[in-house]
Amino acid sequence: MDNSTGGARIWDQYLTERDKQVFKTSGFGAKGGFGKRPALLIIDVSYGFCGEKPEPILDSIKRWSNSCGAESWDSIAAIKSLGEAFRERKLPVIYTTGVTREDGWDIGSWAWKNTRTGENTPKPNQTRDANEIVEEIAPQPQDLLCLKQKPSGFFGTNLAAYLQLLGADSVIVTGTTTSGCVRATVLDAFSLNFRVAVAEEGCFDRSQASHAINLCDMHAKYADVVPTAEVIAYVQTLGYDLFPNLPKGAATAPALKLVATSK
Repeated sequence: MDNSTGGARIWDQYLTERDKQVFKTSGFGAKGGFGKRPALLIIDVSYGFCGEKPEPILDSIKRWSNSCGAESWDSIAAIKSLGEAFRERKLPVIYTTGVTREDGWDIGSWAWKNTRTGENTPKPNQTRDANEIVEEIAPQPQDLLCLKQKPSGFFGTNLAAYLQLLGADSVIVTGTTTSGCVRATVLDAFSLNFRVAVAEEGCFDRSQASHAINLCDMHAKYADVVPTAEVIAYVQTLGYDLFPNLPKGAATAPALKLVATSK
């Protein structure tokens, strides 16, 4: 499998020698390359998945059952840098987060595989709405937001229509969880024939093994998993006039009252 980023990859420790030989001889993992008109996707980087502060995951999940712990805050720093680079070049930044009825009726299939889905939200010791995007990378007036109820950022949302309206030909994907909503979004973007890259440091998961192996699988078949610095360097080569119809943004954005879903 292509290793053009140099050195060992995060997933190497989980691969058997057989796996490595299969990837080497089968042709998977070729470098797909960046597109010409990219949009940045920030998937579900909310307090429900990050907690309200960096802390060990086993502490964070006592209050935030979906939390990915301290690693999420490392990714937030990378995502912040990406967002600044995209906005400086006047490129689209698009967020997703969850939304559910207050009575929880539309949680649906999320309740089937998680015993804590039925817990009352917000919990007494939570200080933030679980679906509020963390303040450090909060959407700016010109950014776009898609509300979703299932893993993919495309399923049941306006994301594909927004990308078409913008004229984007590619997406850079960040967020959480790597094995869940990020992967589902990557697969749908790939299926819609967008060029897809994943900013490695900008993704996080509650499971270390799932994080690494899903990065491996996406890099093999659906996306280029590349360092955040490589994405920023690429963005800095682009012009400032690629998206003349980028939203101008209102002075203030309406507040969203959201209820958490599981991922």
